[in-house]
Amino acid sequence: QVQPVESGGGSVQAGGSLRLSCAASRYTFSWSCMGWFRQIPGKEREGVATFSKGEAYSYYADAVKGRFTISHDRAKNLVYLQMNSLIPEDTGTYYCAARRAPSGEFCSRRPYSGDFAFWGQGTQVTVTS
Repeated sequence: QVQPVESGGGSVQAGGSLRLSCAASRYTFSWSCMGWFRQIPGKEREGVATFSKGEAYSYYADAVKGRFTISHDRAKNLVYLQMNSLIPEDTGTYYCAARRAPSGEFCSRRPYSGDFAFWGQGTQVTVTS
C-alpha cells in the first residue's frame, strides 16, 4: 500500500491552466472511487472531482464544472486533473485520494474527505490575480 504522490502544482496567473498528476499504486487504483480534493486555509477539505473504477460515474464540484477535467491512465496508475480558466479562489493544496464504496454510483455523489483514504502529501496551487 503506497501513498499517492501528487505533482504539477505551481503558481499561475488567473485565466491560466495547470495539470496535476497523481501517481497511485495498483492497489489504490482498485478501489471504488478516486479523485481530487483541495484545502484552502481556514476551510474544510472539499471534493473537487472524482471518478468510479468502472468509469461510469464522475463528480465535479459546482465551482469547477466546465473548467476542470479529471482523467486517468490505468496502465500507468496515474490520475490527472486538468485545470483551465483558473481563478484566485482555486488557490489551495490539492490532494489525491481513494475510497471504497458499495457501488460506483457513490462516486457521482458529493465526496466527503472522511470517506476517503490513502492521502498523499498534496501539491500547492496558487492563482494570482
